[in-house]
Amino acid sequence: MPTPEDVDAFLTETLVGADPAGESVLAAQHDAGLPAIEVAPVNAKFLHLLTRIAGARRVLEIGTLGGYSTLWFARAVGAQGRVVTIEAEQANAEIAQRNLERTGVADRVEVLVGRGADVLPTLQGREPFDLVFIDADKESNELYLDWAARLGRSGTVVVLDNVVRGGDVADADTVDAKVRGARRGILMLGSDPRFDATALQTLDRKGWDGIALAIVVDPAETDSD
Repeated sequence: MPTPEDVDAFLTETLVGADPAGESVLAAQHDAGLPAIEVAPVNAKFLHLLTRIAGARRVLEIGTLGGYSTLWFARAVGAQGRVVTIEAEQANAEIAQRNLERTGVADRVEVLVGRGADVLPTLQGREPFDLVFIDADKESNELYLDWAARLGRSGTVVVLDNVVRGGDVADADTVDAKVRGARRGILMLGSDPRFDATALQTLDRKGWDGIALAIVVDPAETDSD
């Protein structure tokens, strides 16, 4: 019986294929001792295709790590697009910057260093983002979602990663801070009139998890439907 790892390997080989640039980014961040918590290649390509489907030219990423998903977003927006990515750890940001320079996309990526709570307010007044990817500390999901709506526009795509947490997100009595953060994020997406959302469970080599997918909506337009 094939395992989730076997299926992930088959899908990666068939649908992603050889990716020397991406593999070099992964090797660099792993050699630097960064935790192996980046999105899997098939998930990275999913984000890449979602960006293209949305026609996004301005992407905001919260949680850079070593820049693997950033690379895929940069490819998706093209040479005229822009990716702004926020990383709380200076060392991680430096690794990501080197990775992006080596893979030839640094000219379309702005790496901002600092806590999301501090950096996100500084983005006010810029052109709205077309897509926001949230993959940072789960305890702050509500904060990040609020800023995704404020820095986006009607129709902005929002992706919230790691929301199922091995199924624990369904446990209202959990004491795990990350699970509680993921759960609060889901509850916010279900109740905040600025979002129209759903979520999907995933099973891959990293285990049982999932993503939430939303668009930013104008509550006034929703009320008039």
